[in-house]
Amino acid sequence: MQLSEAKEKYIQTWGTFATNWGINRTMAQVHALLLASGKPLSTDEVMEQLEISRGNANMNLRALMDWGIVKKEFVKGDRKEYFVAERDVWFLFKQITKRT
Repeated sequence: MQLSEAKEKYIQTWGTFATNWGINRTMAQVHALLLASGKPLSTDEVMEQLEISRGNANMNLRALMDWGIVKKEFVKGDRKEYFVAERDVWFLFKQITKRT
């Protein structure tokens, strides 16, 4: 299995699995994409990689920030907003269980 195939499978699986916690599938896929990415991603990159609309990407990124499991990160010399996912599993668990 190629890395890109494994990443795609992870994103799809996380999207399906997270619906059991009351998180919508797209929100979970955005989160999984950010977790699997080795670098901060812009809204445009999220849109492109998941093939979703700008509104859908923005809405889900904001929701993930409200949950406290995604934060903005600024990239020097670039005016775009970039996003990274919290990687501490225990922190993620606490944040998700508080919301469900």
